[in-house]
Amino acid sequence: MQLIDTHCHLDVGAFDPDRNAVLARARAAGVAEIVVPAIARAGWERLLQLCETAAGLYPALGLHPVSMESHAERDVEALSAAIATNRPVAVGEIGLDYAVECSESGRERQRRLCQAQLAVARAAGLPVLLHVRKAHEDMLALLGDAHVPGGIAHAFSGSAEQAVRYLDLGFKLGFGGMLTFERSSKLRRLAAELPLEAIVLETDAPDLTVSSHQYQRNSPEYLPEVLAALAEVRGADPEALAAATTANARAVLRLPEAAHP
Repeated sequence: MQLIDTHCHLDVGAFDPDRNAVLARARAAGVAEIVVPAIARAGWERLLQLCETAAGLYPALGLHPVSMESHAERDVEALSAAIATNRPVAVGEIGLDYAVECSESGRERQRRLCQAQLAVARAAGLPVLLHVRKAHEDMLALLGDAHVPGGIAHAFSGSAEQAVRYLDLGFKLGFGGMLTFERSSKLRRLAAELPLEAIVLETDAPDLTVSSHQYQRNSPEYLPEVLAALAEVRGADPEALAAATTANARAVLRLPEAAHP
């Protein structure tokens, strides 16, 4: 059984003390491939270097909406150049976060930055990794005009109706640690009812950890627990779900087929 963690910040400082050990444990748990999305331009070089150190680590480059104070106007131009040079698997992590930004002027800055990065993704022919909180309607409106080749709505928290609209635009929906909490009734119901081809798995490590490690650092090695929760809510075979969600991730991000021994 091979899994793909479609969203894991393995490059950040929280993993500096034991990154190699974390990666080894993730491999042993069946997590064969990991997508590592960027947060800010200052971290791109470190992220790209990390993804060169081991097979199955795939970079995504982008400017995160929660780090607006870290971004400069020239960073979008730099993103385009970095993509041309390094060819990541996606543009990300990009999006809108109205949970951290209450002013309309700040939200407009987020929208402009996201729109610019969507244009970069369209020009490069790359999918996008979306971070969206309390902003799904605005995000869907931007996507309707962007014509990007799909992507993943990471840590999806929208409605069933919004989920369908993302799917119609060529997106998959990322489910992670929150699915393992029984109190996440809306999310668990959505995961049970969506078509299987809509779903990919993720951890968002070191954040949004699984219930068995609440208040602790999240890790890609816990992805099988997300799979187990998905199997529980869908009443389905874990191995079949692993194969399907891995195929979904491979298709939307155009990852190479896994090598067979």
